[in-house]
Amino acid sequence: MSESETSKITILLVDDHSLVRRGFRRILEDESDLAVVGEASDGAEAVRVAKELRPQVIVMDCALPNMNGLDATRKILTANPATAVLMLSMHSEETWVHQALDAGARGYLLKSIVDMELVTAIRRVARGEIVLDPQVAKTATLKGESSSALTARELEVLQLIVDGQSNKEIAVKLSLSANTVAVHRANIMDALGIHKTAELVVYAIRNGLVNIP
Repeated sequence: MSESETSKITILLVDDHSLVRRGFRRILEDESDLAVVGEASDGAEAVRVAKELRPQVIVMDCALPNMNGLDATRKILTANPATAVLMLSMHSEETWVHQALDAGARGYLLKSIVDMELVTAIRRVARGEIVLDPQVAKTATLKGESSSALTARELEVLQLIVDGQSNKEIAVKLSLSANTVAVHRANIMDALGIHKTAELVVYAIRNGLVNIP
């Protein structure tokens, strides 16, 4: 926890049930490195409050009145792309997960999560990691080939992509040029038949191609 002790992770809670928000607040305020800075009860309010408070992490309910969590996420990230949105949902279907990640969410948890899972997930998305509920990963169908389609170097690059690193950061870490990393990224997507980074991350985690802490 040493890296989070220096400054608190600021959090906005978005859920249309005040009891749910109160429960989450109670859980999170027990953690010395987390600070709940605001709450919102619908999508439109979430967009307004996020613009005003600029929290590091937003715990966002998927089903909200006035504007759903997916649309609210898109609007919030257009204004402030650095925000990490952690989506909470009742649905474990793959379509919902894809929609959330396409909207820009960094995490997708089912509402059946236990307290510490939420706390850990918030810390991880704040660090730039992608977090998926284990139930979502278990129920997902596998698509195409797995690691046999990738070279050792491509698996190395894939791990760093999943860790949230940019082409430039990966290039420095592996002593390659950014262009070479871009080619590796394109080859990985081509080999796996995937066209978006968010889908690539989900696929890699589900298929056990990478190590997740």
